[in-house]
Amino acid sequence: MTPTPNADHIFAALADATRRDIVLRALSGREGVAELAGHYPMSFAAVQKHIAVLERAGLVTKERTGRRKVVLTNIEGLSLARGLLDQYESLWRGRVERMTSLITTSEETDA
Repeated sequence: MTPTPNADHIFAALADATRRDIVLRALSGREGVAELAGHYPMSFAAVQKHIAVLERAGLVTKERTGRRKVVLTNIEGLSLARGLLDQYESLWRGRVERMTSLITTSEETDA
């Protein structure tokens, strides 16, 4: 059973450039853990730890295909992150619109 991801885990996982790259590579292909490890100047164990962080955050899953463990992007996890970012964007757009309205009203009153 995969743990339910939360915003803290998702954004902490995505705060690291290597983990963001792993998510992108998992989106574009079916690379195994060993193949992914070949892309980074770090040990195989270090790459495995990055993948584990992404798994706990709900951003990737691993699927066994024969002897290979293929890393796949979990679209539901990415959708959750996107939804959270959309909420923040909506909040800030609303604030900017209110500030613009206040400035416009103030300028009309001053004129």
